[in-house]
This record gives sequence, structure tokens and C-alpha cells, in this order.
Amino acid sequence: MAKLLSLLSLSLLFLFSLSSANPNPNSLLSAHKELETFGFPIGLLPTNVAHYSINRTSGEFSVKLSDKCKLTLPPDNYLATYSKIVRGKIVKNKIAELDGIKVRAMFQWWSITGIRSSGDNLVFEVGMLSAKYPAKNFDASPPCEGLKADS
Repeated sequence: MAKLLSLLSLSLLFLFSLSSANPNPNSLLSAHKELETFGFPIGLLPTNVAHYSINRTSGEFSVKLSDKCKLTLPPDNYLATYSKIVRGKIVKNKIAELDGIKVRAMFQWWSITGIRSSGDNLVFEVGMLSAKYPAKNFDASPPCEGLKADS
């Protein structure tokens, strides 16, 4: 009986720590809705979000995916990979210090380091370079393409 109570106590403690890290247990919907509150479309994150956390003071966030992800980004069909953990700093209309998303362009892999929402467009930053795309291309959250990414 004592072992059962100990196990139950540990289980409750574990569940409490999870709920305090993410007040809404529906991480998929919450992480995507969180993007919208900062002025971004939900399609910037794939559908396999397992957990997310955000520091409301600093804007630092972490999104944990159920696994690495490979997908094709519209409109130019660039191949993108998402690491199992994507981190960055988010404020209204700007994501900075982004880590965990790479895109293949011009026969090379590039890390997306930031994203800005500018009117009806999204501006993707790759170091000193940037590219602008219509935000409507990211209205739907894309599913991963089955194969694990090599990022």
C-alpha cells in the first residue's frame, strides 16, 4: 500500500509540474494560437507540436515537436527541416534568435534566424539576407512529410 501511495504521489507531482510549465495541456492548439496572438499565422509550425513554453517577460520560447520534421514550404516549394526543439524570442510581429529551422535553397541548407510579420507579408531572415512571402501561404499548419529530417 505504501508503494502504491508513493507511486501515486510521484505521478501527481509529475502531472503538476507539466501543467505548471504549460497551463493549457492542449499544446498543439495552444502553440499555434500563441503565434496568432503575436501576429503570425499558424502555418509557421508543423502539426506535430508536442509541448511549448514561453516566458511572458522575456519572450523566450521553446517548442518541442514529437519528432524532427521535414516539409515543403510554400510558395516556392523549399524543403525545410525542423529540429525536435525550436527556440527563439518572440514579440509582436517579430521572432528573433530563432534556432531549429533550416531551409534548402540554392543547393545549400540555411538556418532561418528570424521572422517578421509586415502587413500581409512574412519576412524570413537568414543571417543578413531576407526573403518576403505572402502570409496567406502559411494559414494552415503543415503536416510533416514522414521521413525524419537530417538536421
